[in-house]
Amino acid sequence: MNGLRRFLAPVAVLASGLLALPLLHGVPARADTPPPPPGQATAPGQATPQAAALPSLAPLVDSVKAAVVNVDVTSRVERGDDSSGGDDPFEQFFGRGRQRPQVRQGAGSGFVIDPRGYILTNNHVVEGAFNIRVRFDDGRALEAEVLGTDPLTDVALIKLKAAPPNLPFIKLGDSDAMRVGDWVVAIGNPFGLASSVSAGILSAKAREIGATQYDDFLQTDAAINPGNSGGPLFNLRGEVIGINTAIVSGGAGIGFAVPSNLAKALIPQLEKSGSVTRGYIGVKLQNLTPELAKALNVSQDHGAVINEVTKNSPGDKAGLKADDVVISLDGKKVDSSSALSRQVALRAPNSSVTLGVVRNGKSQDFKVTLTSRPGDLDKVGDARGPTPGGKSQRDETNRQRIGLTIQSIDPRTAEANGLPSKGAVITEVQPGSPADAAELAPGMVVTEAAGKKIASADDLSRLLKDAKPGSTILLRVSIRLPGREENTLLRALTIPG
Repeated sequence: MNGLRRFLAPVAVLASGLLALPLLHGVPARADTPPPPPGQATAPGQATPQAAALPSLAPLVDSVKAAVVNVDVTSRVERGDDSSGGDDPFEQFFGRGRQRPQVRQGAGSGFVIDPRGYILTNNHVVEGAFNIRVRFDDGRALEAEVLGTDPLTDVALIKLKAAPPNLPFIKLGDSDAMRVGDWVVAIGNPFGLASSVSAGILSAKAREIGATQYDDFLQTDAAINPGNSGGPLFNLRGEVIGINTAIVSGGAGIGFAVPSNLAKALIPQLEKSGSVTRGYIGVKLQNLTPELAKALNVSQDHGAVINEVTKNSPGDKAGLKADDVVISLDGKKVDSSSALSRQVALRAPNSSVTLGVVRNGKSQDFKVTLTSRPGDLDKVGDARGPTPGGKSQRDETNRQRIGLTIQSIDPRTAEANGLPSKGAVITEVQPGSPADAAELAPGMVVTEAAGKKIASADDLSRLLKDAKPGSTILLRVSIRLPGREENTLLRALTIPG
């Protein structure tokens, strides 16, 4: 995760801003009228100052604290994977030799959601664990086992091996109902300080931090420290609205939590099968931008553009095509490509969804029966394209006019990177140019422009030279993502006057 760190334990929220809370009771505290000294009478006509008691979070904490737990984990890791950086003195003489498993201790947090002993925490807290010990606030320590994990959302469900009677538990609330600025409370085990309580606000919703394609984090100004991951983030009704998960490395007051509604959707599968099976349409998507909307004749300002439809996939069988713009899912607005991916992924295979689509300026609906998402599509890789081979074509007209330098793709480069065997490879983009504004980048392979196939750099060069000033050219480009299949994107290039 770029610039992000995940720790083993729940979040603590900063208490800054609590002095504003008296306003919620309608009795603002006055700093301009101090109370008279002891024994001194109040002057005639002077109002007696009223003491404005700060609202206490103690009742909330008392009602939920018993269900928040510390999760102590023992896991086995390979020596080569151990990031502790410790030196083995024997290696100075005999070398590393074969990889030797090591035992690693970890600590996180969690919370009981069911009296049967079901506990939610983070996947990264229990990943690789062969021994899990759950410690309660009252001093009890009980053994637990993993029921299911989902690395792509960092959610894990564990269960006490022998749940005691009358086990305290807490309710999952509605994370969608939370508003930015709402107060939140966290209880956790930062730096081993068990049952620490803190408070803050919800800073943002639906954050994408580059962890996976299913990012949908709540952001809070809670201070998430080692020992906080997996712990609960509460609303003021004592309901869990998030599972504290990550922070920005080097940042203060920027923490992230998995929304409770997402966890709710995963729990049945984690309990039943131990993993999550996601719905699959078989399309590649990108966000609809104003430039793409103009090029595709779409009046909406939101949606997901289909770049490519996988052959024989559910989307292909339903009649979806490249350049379709998805604006709704089962009647609900689609704001972005990532939002559409998340919603489809939460649907069960063999279920049906209705996509509202704009094609050639006209709206129509498509009913799609989902299948299971292939696991290899969930690999994460860097968005780096191939290293162009051969000599770049220095077309000075297009380079000066558009800021683009291209060359025909080399067959060996194409084969090595899993890219189309025909097309124009972008080798240089001038900063501040129309090509830069269109988000074109070196390594992209242009395979189509203005609806015409591009087999070589000459094809693209001629088309761009003939384009009318002020027109918008729709480009279809391919880029190789290491560890993933070829990715196809659309780019809208505006020809300068």
